[in-house]
Amino acid sequence: MTAPDDIIQSEQRPDTIRVDLRLIADMVDPGSRMLDIGCSEGTLLAYLERHKNVDGRGIELSMAGVNTCVRNGLAVIQGDADTDLKDYPTGAFDWVVLSQTLQATRRPRAVLEQLVRISRRAVVSFPNFAHWRVRLQLAIAGRMPVTGTLPFHWYDTPNIHHCTIKDFVETCRDADIVIEKAIPLNGRGSPLAFSATGSLASLFAEQALFVLRKNGN
Repeated sequence: MTAPDDIIQSEQRPDTIRVDLRLIADMVDPGSRMLDIGCSEGTLLAYLERHKNVDGRGIELSMAGVNTCVRNGLAVIQGDADTDLKDYPTGAFDWVVLSQTLQATRRPRAVLEQLVRISRRAVVSFPNFAHWRVRLQLAIAGRMPVTGTLPFHWYDTPNIHHCTIKDFVETCRDADIVIEKAIPLNGRGSPLAFSATGSLASLFAEQALFVLRKNGN
């Protein structure tokens, strides 16, 4: 996982949150029912509640993150995406967000299937393990890569299921999940000027962001 979200202050402006979180925020419709999974200190939730009047909820594994969210007035509970999403009713939310967390789940495909079950649209972002720096470190140095989007060493990483953009696209196809939008991102979270599903994205996108829905929705 990448570094935790910055805590939102009351005077927050749109340019004070991470670029990739701003991309997500721009997609969410005003007044939506929204669930942020792995919400950390609640940056995205607080922004959306303040600027788009969403009915926001959050799940966070870290008790410290939950406590910070609650202190800031956010409706966040401690929970685990691998085990707790099944308890939500089908179609409970308009949007669910899983930002930079999929690679830390134990059963990522099952998590994806739950995301599109409980929401109309799901936004998922993750680091691309096929980026050229990752390939170079493996090929030349023969060591597990450490990069800006994969900042941990092999022995202390929370990331247990590294995947590539191609892996993710194939998994969605196999699970009958529709990809509505795919955005390749650089290390700062800014969009890149090529298709997220092409060979250029596989090599040069450090991370990617996808909008998903269940087939038939």
